[in-house]
Amino acid sequence: MEDEKLADKLLDRILMVLMPYDQIDVERVKAKLTVVLDDYQISPKQEALAVYTEGKNDYYLRKFLLAKAVAGRQERTLRQYKDEVGRALRGIGKDADTITADDIQVYLAKVLSRGGSKCYCDNIRRDLSSFYNWLYREEIIRTNPMNKIDNIKFKREKEKALTDMEIEVMRQACQTTMQKAIMEMLLSTGCRASELVSIKIADMDEDKVSILGKGGKWRTVYINAKAFVAVKNYLADRKDTNPYLFPREINTKERTMISNFSRKDWFKDPRLVTKADHFGGESVNNMVRTIGKRAGVKGVHTHRFRRTCATQALRHGMPIELVSMMLGHEQISTTQIYLDIRDDDLQAAHRKYVV
Repeated sequence: MEDEKLADKLLDRILMVLMPYDQIDVERVKAKLTVVLDDYQISPKQEALAVYTEGKNDYYLRKFLLAKAVAGRQERTLRQYKDEVGRALRGIGKDADTITADDIQVYLAKVLSRGGSKCYCDNIRRDLSSFYNWLYREEIIRTNPMNKIDNIKFKREKEKALTDMEIEVMRQACQTTMQKAIMEMLLSTGCRASELVSIKIADMDEDKVSILGKGGKWRTVYINAKAFVAVKNYLADRKDTNPYLFPREINTKERTMISNFSRKDWFKDPRLVTKADHFGGESVNNMVRTIGKRAGVKGVHTHRFRRTCATQALRHGMPIELVSMMLGHEQISTTQIYLDIRDDDLQAAHRKYVV
């Protein structure tokens, strides 16, 4: 009797998963599953007592991050490890040295079922793999559970570059000289947001600037006339001594009591600018999203500006090898993912180059 109740409960849960899908004959599926389940004795899963020692995972994570910092990993990479590995360990709820491959598979399945993309889940898998490889090398664990977890395959979609019309309406939607400077610098240099905010005023040399990219590698990017003028006008509004091109705002609830400037013009008042901190990459992302919404342009984020810069450069005749250098890619195949090449581009190239 108990087995029948458990079978019915399991059957109901399976059907609830299938219900949202179109063109499924629920009654027929239910009948077939009933026949299959009749061959099995069903009992609820007996959960073993989860092993969890308070503070142990934090200790492992701190040691792991220290090792990665010594190995030269960038701050943003360390932050990603801390966020994703920490979140996974908390989600699983066991000591890292007792977690099994099944625990990790279930966690990834839960992230996927809650709406996480396959790309995001594979990023989590990669971060956990790095963490568990370290645990194994340090002989904290005898077997590596990540060895049993396959890569999560997903189709990488190419995003569309911004059109000339979208760029122009976004230019019109900028409300401050800072917003204009950030937008034009993204379009001109193809920088990542994290690279843009790390630029210091002293690093700029007329139409070029040296930036620190992924892997701690320096490269030179170039500034076109629109970006140069936008930055010049923006710097004319700055009265502070912060060395960064895009500084961070002070964090205070009483800012309105010490400044007459509007919220969006905070950078014009030196009292509202930090002494030596720079703007955050996510803050840049939020800014361009806001500009995009104001202009009625959908799907705006900083990486789309990077794709736009690369695509426009290629369309205007820059060889793909130089586009790859501009973006700081080690492989041209990575650059190809960024390019928004359409049929009319191919047709125009065919007319030009194929006799």
